[in-house]
Amino acid sequence: MALTIMGVDPGTRITGYGIISIADDGAMKYIACGAIIPKEKTLPEKLLKIFNELCAVIKKYKPCSIAVEEVFFAKNVRSTVMIGEARSAALIAAARAGVPVANYPPAEVKKTVAGNGMAEKKQVQLMVKLHLRLNELPEPIDASDALAIAICHGFLRNLP
Repeated sequence: MALTIMGVDPGTRITGYGIISIADDGAMKYIACGAIIPKEKTLPEKLLKIFNELCAVIKKYKPCSIAVEEVFFAKNVRSTVMIGEARSAALIAAARAGVPVANYPPAEVKKTVAGNGMAEKKQVQLMVKLHLRLNELPEPIDASDALAIAICHGFLRNLP
Protein backbone atom coordinates (compact mmCIF):
# COMPACT_ATOMS: atom_id res chain seq x y z
CA MET A 1 0.00 0.00 0.00
CA ALA A 2 1.40 3.41 -0.97
CA LEU A 3 2.12 6.00 1.69
CA THR A 4 1.23 9.62 1.07
CA ILE A 5 3.64 12.25 2.40
CA MET A 6 3.15 16.00 2.48
CA GLY A 7 6.12 18.35 2.61
CA VAL A 8 5.82 21.97 3.74
CA ASP A 9 8.25 24.82 3.08
CA PRO A 10 6.95 27.51 5.46
CA GLY A 11 7.05 31.25 4.87
CA THR A 12 4.74 34.19 5.52
CA ARG A 13 5.14 35.49 1.95
CA ILE A 14 4.93 32.07 0.30
CA THR A 15 4.34 28.66 1.87
CA GLY A 16 5.03 25.80 -0.48
CA TYR A 17 3.49 22.36 -0.20
CA GLY A 18 4.16 19.14 -2.02
CA ILE A 19 2.48 15.74 -1.98
CA ILE A 20 4.16 12.49 -2.99
CA SER A 21 3.37 8.82 -2.59
CA ILE A 22 5.81 6.04 -1.89
CA ALA A 23 5.09 2.50 -3.02
CA ASP A 24 6.10 -0.57 -1.01
CA ASP A 25 9.16 -0.97 -3.26
CA GLY A 26 10.27 2.62 -2.45
CA ALA A 27 9.25 4.12 -5.79
CA MET A 28 8.20 7.74 -5.40
CA LYS A 29 5.40 9.36 -7.36
CA TYR A 30 4.42 13.00 -7.69
CA ILE A 31 0.85 13.74 -6.60
CA ALA A 32 0.58 17.55 -6.34
CA CYS A 33 2.32 20.73 -5.33
CA GLY A 34 1.48 24.37 -4.93
CA ALA A 35 2.03 27.57 -3.06
CA ILE A 36 -0.02 29.55 -0.60
CA ILE A 37 0.53 33.27 -1.14
CA PRO A 38 -1.32 35.27 1.52
CA LYS A 39 -2.38 38.73 0.34
CA GLU A 40 -3.76 39.73 3.74
CA LYS A 41 -2.30 42.83 5.38
CA THR A 42 -1.74 41.72 8.98
CA LEU A 43 0.44 38.85 10.19
CA PRO A 44 -2.42 37.14 12.08
CA GLU A 45 -4.54 37.21 8.91
CA LYS A 46 -1.65 35.79 6.85
CA LEU A 47 -1.11 32.99 9.35
CA LEU A 48 -4.82 32.18 9.37
CA LYS A 49 -4.78 32.00 5.55
CA ILE A 50 -1.77 29.64 5.64
CA PHE A 51 -3.40 27.50 8.32
CA ASN A 52 -6.76 27.27 6.52
CA GLU A 53 -5.23 26.43 3.14
CA LEU A 54 -2.93 23.80 4.61
CA CYS A 55 -5.93 22.27 6.42
CA ALA A 56 -7.71 22.07 3.04
CA VAL A 57 -4.69 20.39 1.40
CA ILE A 58 -4.43 17.89 4.27
CA LYS A 59 -8.15 17.13 4.01
CA LYS A 60 -7.93 16.63 0.23
CA TYR A 61 -4.81 14.41 0.09
CA LYS A 62 -4.97 12.71 3.51
CA PRO A 63 -1.22 12.33 4.08
CA CYS A 64 -0.05 9.71 6.58
CA SER A 65 2.82 11.99 7.54
CA ILE A 66 3.82 15.64 7.14
CA ALA A 67 7.42 16.81 6.90
CA VAL A 68 8.13 20.45 7.70
CA GLU A 69 11.35 22.33 7.17
CA GLU A 70 12.93 23.51 10.40
CA VAL A 71 13.78 27.15 10.91
CA PHE A 72 17.32 27.99 9.91
CA PHE A 73 19.05 30.85 11.64
CA ALA A 74 19.71 33.44 8.98
CA LYS A 75 21.51 36.72 9.43
CA ASN A 76 18.16 38.47 9.19
CA VAL A 77 16.50 37.72 12.53
CA ARG A 78 13.17 39.10 11.33
CA SER A 79 13.07 36.60 8.44
CA THR A 80 13.91 33.77 10.81
CA VAL A 81 11.04 34.74 13.13
CA MET A 82 8.58 35.07 10.23
CA ILE A 83 9.47 31.60 8.95
CA GLY A 84 8.98 30.25 12.46
CA GLU A 85 5.53 31.80 12.65
CA ALA A 86 4.47 30.27 9.32
CA ARG A 87 5.97 26.98 10.48
CA SER A 88 3.73 27.14 13.55
CA ALA A 89 0.65 27.46 11.32
CA ALA A 90 1.74 24.27 9.50
CA LEU A 91 2.37 22.39 12.75
CA ILE A 92 -1.04 23.37 14.12
CA ALA A 93 -2.76 22.32 10.86
CA ALA A 94 -1.06 18.91 11.11
CA ALA A 95 -1.96 18.56 14.79
CA ARG A 96 -5.58 19.52 14.09
CA ALA A 97 -5.78 16.75 11.48
CA GLY A 98 -4.02 14.27 13.76
CA VAL A 99 -1.20 13.73 11.27
CA PRO A 100 2.30 13.05 12.66
CA VAL A 101 5.01 15.58 11.83
CA ALA A 102 8.71 15.11 11.05
CA ASN A 103 11.12 18.05 11.00
CA TYR A 104 14.20 18.47 8.83
CA PRO A 105 16.82 21.21 8.72
CA PRO A 106 17.42 22.70 5.25
CA ALA A 107 20.95 21.27 4.98
CA GLU A 108 19.69 17.74 5.64
CA VAL A 109 17.00 18.10 2.97
CA LYS A 110 19.56 19.37 0.44
CA LYS A 111 22.07 16.64 1.27
CA THR A 112 19.45 13.88 1.08
CA VAL A 113 17.85 15.09 -2.16
CA ALA A 114 20.82 16.63 -4.01
CA GLY A 115 23.81 15.00 -2.33
CA ASN A 116 25.15 18.32 -1.06
CA GLY A 117 24.01 20.11 2.10
CA MET A 118 24.95 23.44 0.53
CA ALA A 119 23.15 22.87 -2.79
CA GLU A 120 21.54 25.88 -4.45
CA LYS A 121 17.75 26.01 -4.82
CA LYS A 122 17.94 25.39 -8.59
CA GLN A 123 20.06 22.28 -8.05
CA VAL A 124 17.54 20.92 -5.53
CA GLN A 125 14.72 21.74 -7.95
CA LEU A 126 16.46 19.76 -10.72
CA MET A 127 16.98 16.79 -8.40
CA VAL A 128 13.30 16.87 -7.38
CA LYS A 129 12.42 16.69 -11.08
CA LEU A 130 14.73 13.68 -11.51
CA HIS A 131 13.62 11.83 -8.36
CA LEU A 132 9.95 12.18 -9.29
CA ARG A 133 10.53 11.64 -13.04
CA LEU A 134 8.76 14.88 -13.95
CA ASN A 135 8.77 16.35 -17.45
CA GLU A 136 9.23 19.90 -16.16
CA LEU A 137 10.73 21.58 -13.13
CA PRO A 138 8.15 21.90 -10.35
CA GLU A 139 7.13 25.53 -9.86
CA PRO A 140 7.18 27.77 -7.97
CA ILE A 141 10.50 27.12 -6.25
CA ASP A 142 8.75 27.04 -2.84
CA ALA A 143 6.58 24.13 -4.02
CA SER A 144 9.70 22.40 -5.33
CA ASP A 145 11.34 22.88 -1.92
CA ALA A 146 8.27 21.35 -0.27
CA LEU A 147 8.51 18.34 -2.58
CA ALA A 148 12.21 18.05 -1.62
CA ILE A 149 11.21 17.97 2.06
CA ALA A 150 8.69 15.19 1.34
CA ILE A 151 11.29 13.26 -0.69
CA CYS A 152 13.82 13.63 2.15
CA HIS A 153 11.26 12.24 4.56
CA GLY A 154 10.58 9.34 2.23
CA PHE A 155 14.27 8.52 1.78
CA LEU A 156 15.04 8.67 5.46
CA ARG A 157 11.96 6.61 6.22
CA ASN A 158 11.26 8.47 9.43
CA LEU A 159 7.64 7.57 8.88
CA PRO A 160 5.46 7.10 11.92
